[in-house]
Amino acid sequence: MSTPAARRTHKVLVIGAGPGGLAAAMLLAKAGLDVRVIERLPRVGGRCSAVEHAGFRFDLGPTFFLYPGILERIFRLVGRDLHTEVPMVKLDPQYRLVFGSGGELLCTPDMDRMEEQVARLNPADARNVRRFIADNRVKMERFRPALERPFLGWRDLLSWELVKMLPLLRPWAVIDTELARYFADERVRLAFTFQSKYLGMSPFNCPSLFSILSFLEYEFGVWHPLGGCSAVSEGMARVAEELGARFSLGEEVTEVLFDGRRAVGVRTDRAEYRADAVVINADFATAMTRLVPDRLRRRWTDARIGRKKFSCSTFMLYLGIEGRYDDLAHHTIYTARDYTGNLADIEHRHRLTDDTSFYVQNACVTDPSLAPPGMSTLYVLAPVTHSHPNVDWKKEAPGFRSRLLRQLAKVGVTGVERRVRFEKVVTPDDWEAGYEVYRGATFNLSHTLTQMLHLRPRNRFEDLDGVYLVGGGTHPGSGLPVIYESARITSRLLLADLGRDTGWLGTPGAKESPVPAAVC
Repeated sequence: MSTPAARRTHKVLVIGAGPGGLAAAMLLAKAGLDVRVIERLPRVGGRCSAVEHAGFRFDLGPTFFLYPGILERIFRLVGRDLHTEVPMVKLDPQYRLVFGSGGELLCTPDMDRMEEQVARLNPADARNVRRFIADNRVKMERFRPALERPFLGWRDLLSWELVKMLPLLRPWAVIDTELARYFADERVRLAFTFQSKYLGMSPFNCPSLFSILSFLEYEFGVWHPLGGCSAVSEGMARVAEELGARFSLGEEVTEVLFDGRRAVGVRTDRAEYRADAVVINADFATAMTRLVPDRLRRRWTDARIGRKKFSCSTFMLYLGIEGRYDDLAHHTIYTARDYTGNLADIEHRHRLTDDTSFYVQNACVTDPSLAPPGMSTLYVLAPVTHSHPNVDWKKEAPGFRSRLLRQLAKVGVTGVERRVRFEKVVTPDDWEAGYEVYRGATFNLSHTLTQMLHLRPRNRFEDLDGVYLVGGGTHPGSGLPVIYESARITSRLLLADLGRDTGWLGTPGAKESPVPAAVC
């Protein structure tokens, strides 16, 4: 049961109804706070919302739902069951990987079958698949406490537990170097390192810690929420509202209000709201540079934000298709023949590649409800540079779209253009202008060693009083699972600052490691 309004004495405003803001709204409403979520767009979810037209439904952003245990725990904390609220299907195979250099893998959580798949590329590497999983199981369990607690200053790095982990975490190495300890074939290494793209980074510069990303896929599965990942956002909003949170959709925050350095509310294009605390779930860099005066920020000034490293962006095609592609996997990933060159074009040279890597989701093979009868949806994504003077998307978008459609033939998808009944294109410029993503960097600040832990914007924002952060721009980082975890970290800090009980949120790193959920 929710707390009666008369007893909700502390008011909290959440700017943005993305995954982190929704999770925070659930937890803070359950704690008895008066919570209002203000969202600029007309629907919840932010980058995890839906695109809908004439019976076609697409996820705007994330389509891989991983490590459900984190969100399962948040739902349990508020007295709900995630899989009852949002039914899901566990995928097997999880995805198909097609290598431009030759060969492919049907990746599966069944280790016997996965070893067989890898053996087709390199028999010697197949013998190390289970060793890789076992080693990363240990790494994940040892590092999990750091992913569940805040890092509010350099002193938090000095805990003996974290120091003891250095040989295991190997912070001096990158993922590809780490995987070379297990796999000689570069295609096999790529199969277990491309997940760094979930962070918008290359496996050749992403810290080796993030080898845990592929481990999470095989240990806990890749899931499809019925209705898409956007259905998770909608379910979270529904639960938050039932717990007492209020939503103001289609209302844009134009300014955070301050008394000195303390946030006391926000002004929108419709009204002014006062509060005891403000939680920012909007894109961090955009929110700071637009909503907070530069003079109030000591560490995260406009100039310093401008010097930070940001992730890549994505070029998106949402295609409503006449007919179906029943032989195409739910998730298919194609990696360019010159994969390292493609990554260099994205991250360093800031230019477009003809033979670009791409991802295509054919979700209707699992969830026909996403399209009208006899039709299907194709979601096509190509990683590209974030907004940069080298690429003028007004000129380049039509040609890049055509090349990307031709690329689909490399995974067996042909005749697409004549079957398109609905199409939406989103470029990095569109991410920036339409969705207020700084530089169109869809995965936020890069996860370099100088932009992690206490060096990332902190959950209790260090530059201002009464301001808290959730989402990919704060600790623990990007990706749905850790964005949800950011909400639990931030909620614990906020409640403690208001003198509220936090014990029910659990202890960071407590021995309650999430277990794989039952298959739908």
